[in-house]
Amino acid sequence: MKDANDHRLLKRIDNGNVKAGVVGLGYAGLPLAMAIARQNIPVIGHDTNPERVQALLSGRSYIADVDSEDVQCALNDGMFTADIDPRRLREADILHICVPTPLSKSKEPDMSHVLSATQTIARLLRRGQLVVLESTTYPGATEELLLPSLEESGLTAGRDFFLAYSPERIDPGNKRYRLSNTPKIVGGVTRRCAELASRFYERFIDEVVQVSSTGAAEMTKLLENTFRSVNIALANEMSLVCDRLGLDVWEVIDAAATKPFGFMPFYPGPGLGGHCIPVDPHYLAWRARELQFHSRLIEIASEINGSMPQHVASKVNRELNERQKSIKGSQALLLGAAYKSDVADVRESPAIDVMTLLLRQGAQLVYHDPNVPVVFCENKRFDSYENWPQLLDSIDIAVILTKHSAIDYSPLLDAPCPVIDTRGVLRELRASNLA
Repeated sequence: MKDANDHRLLKRIDNGNVKAGVVGLGYAGLPLAMAIARQNIPVIGHDTNPERVQALLSGRSYIADVDSEDVQCALNDGMFTADIDPRRLREADILHICVPTPLSKSKEPDMSHVLSATQTIARLLRRGQLVVLESTTYPGATEELLLPSLEESGLTAGRDFFLAYSPERIDPGNKRYRLSNTPKIVGGVTRRCAELASRFYERFIDEVVQVSSTGAAEMTKLLENTFRSVNIALANEMSLVCDRLGLDVWEVIDAAATKPFGFMPFYPGPGLGGHCIPVDPHYLAWRARELQFHSRLIEIASEINGSMPQHVASKVNRELNERQKSIKGSQALLLGAAYKSDVADVRESPAIDVMTLLLRQGAQLVYHDPNVPVVFCENKRFDSYENWPQLLDSIDIAVILTKHSAIDYSPLLDAPCPVIDTRGVLRELRASNLA
């Protein structure tokens, strides 16, 4: 039976005669579904949010990295459909789990969405199916949580069905590296599971890297984002030191980056945002604590990065105090709400954290972000103010929180009010004007 199940699935993958299912149609799931559909492989998308499903069935994308035209084409070609009813997933040969894995209030992994999706699949699981988890998780989760839950169906992994882990590596807003040209890491609960998953991904991804286990694949994702978290924390700490020394941290980093070896530039900011970098290190630190290991560097890095919004708010206070003004009642203009350049994503955005801190201190806020038309903060609705340069003569302070290519920041060069630049935008403008 083993040979029949895996040989049959492998043959169907190689022939392109398979159907895929994607559970969770968010920032990771929808791009994946469209990438598969572009290879003329039918995709069944499942999401518990009826508004998302309805939007997709009408040909409208709600993810910036996915064009509505691509969704409409996939629908017209019969290569994609979406449903809130999970029963259609039984038709799929390969099932991808792409659901959120947030942190709990105590900074511990919240695996409830993964467990719910797994239990749904377990009720529908049939022989010969391949299940791949793509959601970020801690090392060991695939085999500790998914494997026993799926085997409650009475089927055995590696013989009756196949189970693998392949972390999503999507970088929202990145025009150079997309899903297809970013190498895909794959680990299976058995070697054959990994081989089948790898063979499928090879149909629409340029390079697939197979590792020895699901644990190795899970750890790879956490290492990638912990590396970034730690190095960003170092850049943020250097910015704090340079601030006290009266030095320009951007100049220092750019000078250090001229060294052709042994240095990789990371840049400071108002904090960390998005789903991965602020979250993934906590998954690793939590797992380490379970093993009686205290991951001091990871926790210190998270502490530094998490303190940056408060540093920005304190800097606003300091700038206003130097002008004999109180933050309470002061008019502040915030440029940027998204967590990074050229995206509309405000998940874990430090800009929102800064906004919250300033509101709690009584500041009067106006914000502008061409990608984020509305922000809800402290139970208030804020609409992006389009003609923000006309406010420069009347506001008390301006703060650059996100660097968007669609924003012309040049009016700030001669602003009559103080400007706090957390992204080094004005330095670049001045340099380009001198060139």
